[in-house]
Amino acid sequence: MFQASVYTNRRARLHKLMKSGIVLLPGNNESAMNYLANTYHYRQDSNFSYFFALCQPGLVGVMDLDNDKDIIFGDDLDMDDIIWMGPQPTMKDRAALAGVKEVMPSQELFDFIQKATNAGRTIHYLPSYRGETVLWFGKILGISPDFVKNYTSKELIKAVVQLREIKEDVEIKAIEEMVDVAYEMQTTAMKMAKPGVIEQEIFGTIEGIALAKASGTSFPIILSIDGQTLHNHFHGNTLVPGRMMVIDCGAESHINYCSDITRTVPVGGKFNERQKSIYNIVLKANMDTIAATKPGVLNRDIHLLAAKTIAQGLKDLGLMKGDIDAAVSAGAHALFFPHGLGHMMGMDVHDMEGLGENNVGYDEEISRASQFGLAFLRLGKRLKPGFVLTIEPGIYFIPALIDQWKAEGKCAEFINYDKVETYKDFGGIRLEDDILVTETGHRVLGKPIPKTVEEIEAMMA
Repeated sequence: MFQASVYTNRRARLHKLMKSGIVLLPGNNESAMNYLANTYHYRQDSNFSYFFALCQPGLVGVMDLDNDKDIIFGDDLDMDDIIWMGPQPTMKDRAALAGVKEVMPSQELFDFIQKATNAGRTIHYLPSYRGETVLWFGKILGISPDFVKNYTSKELIKAVVQLREIKEDVEIKAIEEMVDVAYEMQTTAMKMAKPGVIEQEIFGTIEGIALAKASGTSFPIILSIDGQTLHNHFHGNTLVPGRMMVIDCGAESHINYCSDITRTVPVGGKFNERQKSIYNIVLKANMDTIAATKPGVLNRDIHLLAAKTIAQGLKDLGLMKGDIDAAVSAGAHALFFPHGLGHMMGMDVHDMEGLGENNVGYDEEISRASQFGLAFLRLGKRLKPGFVLTIEPGIYFIPALIDQWKAEGKCAEFINYDKVETYKDFGGIRLEDDILVTETGHRVLGKPIPKTVEEIEAMMA
């Protein structure tokens, strides 16, 4: 964890942003895997971690805005716990690490909240992504779990997004450390991508790197020669010549900071001409959009720049046709690029997505589009210094989607379906980097990971 002053300052800034009431931030509890004593790898709630730091189940953070004080509700371990876990610091000592002076037993939380609600004070809480937390809110607030989501605090959501979207120097350093772990994961996968190797072998090896060098992966690894399936978690294919392997992976630190990097490589280490021509379109889209990243620019406009670069490249190959601006306006490029250019990143690999994508990626100035492809853009709003985001354009040949569009005659004035038919065996390509928006432009985070055709072939050799 960071120094206590980091968390004290974060809570102080939230106190200033909020008007009155009580902020209620429960941490995560253990989650049973197949019986109560056998639990999944513990992961603290990001919002609790952001303000209260402690990576321990069974805690609740409270900010009393009217009385300007912060409290952690939690219990010291008893002898039964110590027998299994060894001696542990007291709750008071733990709380001091986060700059919190007041600690109260868990059993006193209900009375604390009851007293506040009886006095007409507002209880601010965030949306829940775990069913058990919804049930807990229902019990502690005395409302039906079915209605818990109706009373989440829009004021608190807005304040938390305002704070968490601007990354502090210590956060940027933590993210870069995880990008450097992803460098090792990516380059190891590149070296292993040889004919006859089963995807599972590569998957297991690079997940082991994340566990050895960090807290584990920041999301389930996407690794497949069937890269046309955007989030492909099947790892049973045997690598064969002529295919490309998408490697989308990242590491997460012990204090929850993440990386998210994608590379696509040819099985056996050498691009053929068809692979190279598609790959270089994606590479140009990646590099052009990174170059365009700076404060004050709408990220939606950067996404559309990627779309136009991809459409022009595919037109040059005879896969698309007609006026490029008109093609992109019609969404024709989305047959090949059906997702958004990127997303916020930080303590969550899709940062703050639990608060609602539209609350994080859009604002009063810009709202989410409804057009296929563009509607999947998670981050559309104007960029600010301190944002950390991914840039991840791709080109995919998805047979089922091609068949559907062709049968419907969709965007036929912009798509050469006869030529596209010959690419249905191609798969997909995606390239992704993690970018910091600076005061004057941008910076690609972490150690440079091979990306050009020449760099990848050299690494795989």
